[in-house]
Amino acid sequence: MRWALVKVCLAVTTMVVVAFAVPLGLVVKEMARDRAFSNAEREAAAVAPALSITADRDQLERVVASAGAGSRMAVHLPADGGRAALDLGRRRAAARDIRAVRGLGRASTTTVPGGSTLLQPVALGSGAIAVVEVYVPESEVTNGVGTAWAVLAAVGLALIVGSVAVADRLGVRMVRPARRLVAGARELGEGKLGARVPEDGPTELRLAASAFNAMADQVVQLLANERELAADLSHRLRTPLTVLRLNAASLGGGPAAEQTWAAVAQLEREVDTIIRTAREAKPQTAPAGPGAGCDVAEVVRERMEFWSALAEDEGRKWRVAGVERPVRVPVARADLAAALDALLGNVFRHTAEGTAFAVDVHNGEDAVIVLVSDAGPGIPDPEAAMARGRGSGHTGSTGLGLDIVRRLAESTGGDVRIGSSVLGGTEVRIWLQPAGRGPVGRGRGGAARRRRPGKSVFAFNRPRSLP
Repeated sequence: MRWALVKVCLAVTTMVVVAFAVPLGLVVKEMARDRAFSNAEREAAAVAPALSITADRDQLERVVASAGAGSRMAVHLPADGGRAALDLGRRRAAARDIRAVRGLGRASTTTVPGGSTLLQPVALGSGAIAVVEVYVPESEVTNGVGTAWAVLAAVGLALIVGSVAVADRLGVRMVRPARRLVAGARELGEGKLGARVPEDGPTELRLAASAFNAMADQVVQLLANERELAADLSHRLRTPLTVLRLNAASLGGGPAAEQTWAAVAQLEREVDTIIRTAREAKPQTAPAGPGAGCDVAEVVRERMEFWSALAEDEGRKWRVAGVERPVRVPVARADLAAALDALLGNVFRHTAEGTAFAVDVHNGEDAVIVLVSDAGPGIPDPEAAMARGRGSGHTGSTGLGLDIVRRLAESTGGDVRIGSSVLGGTEVRIWLQPAGRGPVGRGRGGAARRRRPGKSVFAFNRPRSLP
């Protein structure tokens, strides 16, 4: 905006200067010419009275000398009676031009080497016509023109420079508030909720800054309300958790009691984590550093230790593959564990007891793939299930589990797909970006989907026959 305003002002001022300076320069040149020939006419008029009185050569020479013209003036007397034609001074004009002026009886100018001459006819006492020739050199015609043009050019250049400077200052006055508005919007987008913009500058930018500040205040208020609501709702879970803990205490000893105690303890930790996160001053929007993230294989092994106990109680066969070597991804350990718990919880919740399931981890060249598959009835409409995972809700399912998984995958530039597994049920495929590598895409339409491995990936990840 700043440079555009400067360019417009430069173009307009240049056109105005040219429109006025060029005609004015031509007028100055014409005025200098008129001044030179006016002086020549006055010099010619100074000898006219003497010519009307006498034609004596000596007297005329004294008159010409007294006129101050010097070698620039010449007097041409025609032959009259017994007197021959007389030329006083140096003649520069052609004879035909002199005869033409004498015949026409009016002044005329003619071009000669080095300048011009003024030919002025004068009537003698005898009635004959004499011609007074005054030489006007070119230097006298252009005297002062160069200086005047230089002054005009300097004034025009000063006007252009001044207009550009004024336009630049105006541009700065307009651009600075706009840049502050952009910086404030960027800071707000990065999670700096205290970002505000000074309300100054032109009226439109002041209104925009005021609207931005009001929006930022509203965002802060909405986020505070959401955090308080999440914290309050999480806090309400403490009462049923206390009841569960008391009931678990009445179970006595044994594996079932220990599993119940472990589940209640984990649930309490999750509730505490939700409350602390909800009451944080601002969201965590900074990207993960080089050492951030977790080991997928370790998290899968840990969570399968928990779910395997429930699987044995329900008579489910299960299998884990691809967790022999570390596989790091740039996500928090708790987030990945929550996503796996959501998917495995769906298996236990929506399939009958005795239904087998498997978890496979594939560390590809540009993606880490986690597959959770089961031998249940499958999902008849995967697209509707993914829609529930985006918050649309459905009878009998909130869709929060798939939403947790989806947000985890998209935070790394990956995505989630639901399909049919070789076990005959549902297969949920999570694509994650490996730690320290380039992004695999952005969401559902990114490079992850375009660069997925082909059939060999499906063959690699198919669970082998369960024991």
